[in-house]
Amino acid sequence: MAGWDFASVFEAVARVHPERTAFVHGRRRGAWAHFDDRAARLATVLESAGLTAGDVVAEYMRNGPEYLETFFAAGKSGLVPMNTNYRYVEDELVQIWADADVKAVVFDAEFRERVDRVRHRLPGVRLWLEVGEGTDWAPSYARELDAHPPRPHGGGREDSLILIYTGGTTGHPKGVMWRQGDILSLLNAQNPRPLPDHGDREAVEAHLAGLTREIRSLVASPLMHGAGLFYAISALSGAGTLVMTPGARFDAEQLLDVMDGERVQSLAIVGDAFARPMLAALDENPGRWRLDGLRAVFSSGVMWSRPVKEGLLNHMPAARLLDGLGSSEASAVASTVSVRGDVADTGSFVPSDRAAVLLDDGTLAEPGDGKVGRLAVTGWIPVGYLNDPEKSAQVFVEAAGRRWSVPGDLAQLDADGRIQLLGRGSSCINTGGEKVFAEEVEEVLKQHPGIADAAVLGVSDERLGRKVVALLRAGERPPSEEELHTHARAHLAGYKVPKHMAYVGSLERADNGKLDHRRLTGIAESKWGDGHA
Repeated sequence: MAGWDFASVFEAVARVHPERTAFVHGRRRGAWAHFDDRAARLATVLESAGLTAGDVVAEYMRNGPEYLETFFAAGKSGLVPMNTNYRYVEDELVQIWADADVKAVVFDAEFRERVDRVRHRLPGVRLWLEVGEGTDWAPSYARELDAHPPRPHGGGREDSLILIYTGGTTGHPKGVMWRQGDILSLLNAQNPRPLPDHGDREAVEAHLAGLTREIRSLVASPLMHGAGLFYAISALSGAGTLVMTPGARFDAEQLLDVMDGERVQSLAIVGDAFARPMLAALDENPGRWRLDGLRAVFSSGVMWSRPVKEGLLNHMPAARLLDGLGSSEASAVASTVSVRGDVADTGSFVPSDRAAVLLDDGTLAEPGDGKVGRLAVTGWIPVGYLNDPEKSAQVFVEAAGRRWSVPGDLAQLDADGRIQLLGRGSSCINTGGEKVFAEEVEEVLKQHPGIADAAVLGVSDERLGRKVVALLRAGERPPSEEELHTHARAHLAGYKVPKHMAYVGSLERADNGKLDHRRLTGIAESKWGDGHA
């Protein structure tokens, strides 16, 4: 193999199992040879547009084969694939694409008008490629692939980057830089049938040849988030088949139909945001779906509550529910495994051998010492944040003789060594798996002339975990809630717009200008939290 990277591994799978199904998306199915050929043709398209190793390719798509092909193609040419949240509106797109100095954008046709409105603000982009009919400024993805020959194997590079843009704790979204070789080793170490780490071509292909049983994995979570992408590329690296549901919105019954029809063995979801509707559908339709072949359900980065896990296991008794604790900056920090009759508590995790709780004095917490610190992970971690050395220095730190990723979750260690997650040490709100930075939303709200001040907060929500709300101090002509929603939606993705808003006499900022988030969250929780709204 050319290197320890995803393109090299995927190319090896295509050589060893060319007829095996690589992906399923509704009625569309592609064998590994087909998947490899299309990605190789796209690599030629990108190179023909003048892109060279290290250039960034933005993926502005929903889940589908083209998302996977673009990731694969970028790797073949030593380019950098970059996720793009399909909920972002114009200003957000310009901010992240300019920050990453994007050279090519592959986008779904449904986003054509939005892309058209921003493309003139991004003169550095050399290629706009539409997954659809195409336009005079963005040729058709399919026709471009048909018109170009496949790139030869062997262009993958271990040190090529994968960019994961995240709202996280960084204010505006920032690009987390992962080396392909590090992510591949990290995911491979968690695989029950791991490849030989950094193995040569013969060793890797010999291992793949021994994988005679096809594992069918369904990614319901978005590929444009790190958790969904990492699950998908891990499944493909093991010569598996990746199943995706068609459609623009999550539909629990459709998901269960696909799981049944494709006899899925492994599933990735987004905590309670997906699990609660699934459980409701299963309870309302007993016996409709055959789930006896399901062996594992994965979730990461969002609350997955114990009662929902217990309910799901009543319908899928052979499954193991794996709840991961991690983020774009710190993957696979800790996890729990729940099986029927033994369900893990909400918010309690078993740390990996790479995880620790880092205290303010630079030492590590000991089990049962009662000290609160920041959750940290070492080993395979990102290079840092793109174009933000200051934030990189804050999150990726040297302590106890190791380099750590410390994104900002507060935690402590129980006497038995389990991690108790206490919450964010910042104003980041995790709503249904989406991260919302409160200050970004506050600034947009305050741009309205009728708003003098704003506090954006997260309150409890049964389905989403947390929902975004706002307490406002009115200016001279305060807008109605409907008017303010319209204003906010013009500048922000829908999930960032507060679900509820209310005016208060004062937000009582301290002398240093800071808000008392704990007090304000208590007020908001009493108005709109679970059981109040």
